[in-house]
Parts: sequence; C-alpha cells; structure tokens
Amino acid sequence: MKETFILLPTYNERENISFLVREIMTRHETIRIVVIDDNSPDGTGSVVRGLMKEIPNLTLLSRTQKQGLGEAYKAGMKHVLADPNVERIITMDADGSHSPEYISTLLSRDADLIIGSRYIKGGSIQNWEPWRYALSYGGNLYAGVLTGIPLKDLTSGFMCFRAEMLRKVDFAKIHASGYAFLIEMKFHIFYTLRGRVTEVPIVFKNRRGGESKISNHIIREGLKTPLRLLLFRIGALYNRLFT
Repeated sequence: MKETFILLPTYNERENISFLVREIMTRHETIRIVVIDDNSPDGTGSVVRGLMKEIPNLTLLSRTQKQGLGEAYKAGMKHVLADPNVERIITMDADGSHSPEYISTLLSRDADLIIGSRYIKGGSIQNWEPWRYALSYGGNLYAGVLTGIPLKDLTSGFMCFRAEMLRKVDFAKIHASGYAFLIEMKFHIFYTLRGRVTEVPIVFKNRRGGESKISNHIIREGLKTPLRLLLFRIGALYNRLFT
C-alpha cells in the first residue's frame, strides 16, 4: 500500500504541535506523521510521545541537539525513504503557518515537487510585520535571480515530493543547514535532476504560538547559498562547453 508521510521539524513548538497533529489527522486519518525534534528544551518531544499513545500513525524522531531546519529535514527524509511503501513526502512548518487544508491540493497535482506558494496568484500572507514580508519577498527575488529557477516562492517550506524523485537526491551535496535548505532542495530537484516542479497558492498564516526562529545565521546563509548555487551553475556550464 502506497503511503504519504508528513515531516514536521520542531524546536520549541510545544504550544503548536498538538493542535497541528490533531488537525492533520482529522482531515487525513491514514496519513503518517514524523516529528523530527531537535531536543527542544520546552518539552516538545514529551508532548509528541504523549500523542503517540493515541495516534498510531505518529512517530517521533529525536535528535540530540539543535542542528538547523535543513539537517532535521534530511534526517526525516532519510528515515521515511527507508520505507519501501512511501510514495509522497510532505514538509510543513510545525508552528501552524501551513494549514492542513492544502494537503489534498498538494497531493492532487502530478509533479515531482509541488510547492505551496505565497507569491503566486491566489496566495498571500496574513499578519506579518512589514519587515518580515520585505525580507521574505526580497529573499525570493534574490534567490530567483541567482539560481535561475522560474518559481515565485523558493523559500516556501510547504512542499510535496514524489519519493521516487527524492531518492535520487544526493543529500551529501545539500550543504545548507538552515532555512536555505529549502532553496537548495528546489534547485537540485529542478536544475540538477530536471524534475517537474509546480506551485499552488496557499494562504500563509503567522505562527500560532511561540517565537520565530529567524536569526542572523539564517539570514547570512540565505544570502550565501544562492551565490554558491550560481557558482555551481557557472561551473557546470563551463564544463559542458570546454571539457
């Protein structure tokens, strides 16, 4: 039986995780959820272990320390790809920003990667401060110019991967450890593996509770990663032309 997994990376999401897991299961009772927790000091892992007693489709992947969103996703992807029955893998923010109402839309599209987009027609962002919107929108423009990927929301974390395509990804070549991982994964699916990628509109909501994880490190990595990917493209073009 082919299965769909949802990956939820967490760090201090005690206020949000229970509500999100229950809402997902209400809408999709057969879907499987894997929470990847980076040893949250607020007890997120304990909350998930409690939920597992009543939700058999819920799994907790505990890590020893905080290593970043990208590393959490890589661990989760490797974990679920070990299951021969996995067909689709969905990534979502664990803070309630991504509504489970869009899961059916993501699963209905025929592509190797379907992205829940805030910046295409029909998509939007609710209750963000102007500086956060400017940072996100500007970051997407910057990443799009340097990577050459014709997508509107390169930093979206609401994605649905075809497992067959994800198995082709060489995770050792995905270097971003933070939110820039989201850009780098799209780059490798679209540019390196020539996968079929599409976007669907979503309404992105501000987190339900807790604090934003945006930091100076995340911003710096977000600036460096598209530049590194541009150099990769230039190197690949040079090799095709002159070697």
